[in-house]
Amino acid sequence: PLFSSHMLDLSEEPHEENVAICAEYFKKMAPMKIILEMEIGITGGVEDGVDNSGVAKDKLYSTPEDTELVWNTLSPISPMFTIAAAFGNVHGVYKPGNVKLQPELLDSFQKNLGPKMGYEKPFFFVFHGGSGSEKSEIATALSAGVAKMNVDTDTQWAYWEGLLKFYKAKEGYLQGQIGNPEGEDKPNKSYYDPRKWVRCSEETMRDRVIIGYKDLNKSL
Repeated sequence: PLFSSHMLDLSEEPHEENVAICAEYFKKMAPMKIILEMEIGITGGVEDGVDNSGVAKDKLYSTPEDTELVWNTLSPISPMFTIAAAFGNVHGVYKPGNVKLQPELLDSFQKNLGPKMGYEKPFFFVFHGGSGSEKSEIATALSAGVAKMNVDTDTQWAYWEGLLKFYKAKEGYLQGQIGNPEGEDKPNKSYYDPRKWVRCSEETMRDRVIIGYKDLNKSL
């Protein structure tokens, strides 16, 4: 296989249909030892042209019954699956107070199923919409079994910020191919060369990824 895992987002479908379709794909993935990441409950906000900003608030929070349905359906196929359970997550970054994250819900899902399975934390969770989250929220989610966190919006901003800083620092050299603060006949190729400013974007994105690793208690 080209990839070690695949994410299948059918969260906008009825739960039973979502889980049933995931199971069909998972049966094909399991022999190849590919991890399935499925989503139960809707992540709010806007991503890839899909607008969930007006979704009913109750859809933003999964229930113990939701996650138990996933477990009962997928675990007989293979243990190699993760669940992006909803606990108020949204795509994007918003002003403080606009997002009501409840990562403690993940712990309640573990406590609901754990005694029935005979071990403390049967679930591996995925934290969708992690950009802009407080450190305490991330820590709570980690302690409840989060194994992966998505921070696409933060990394997009980090990439753009590298370019923005480069432009502000070199603005006088980026107004034309020839002519800059050092002289009207001075060439600017070494400044507008994409390899120059793309590198700056890559460096600021790298720095944001390092922060993510540290937030997840991962060594580099």
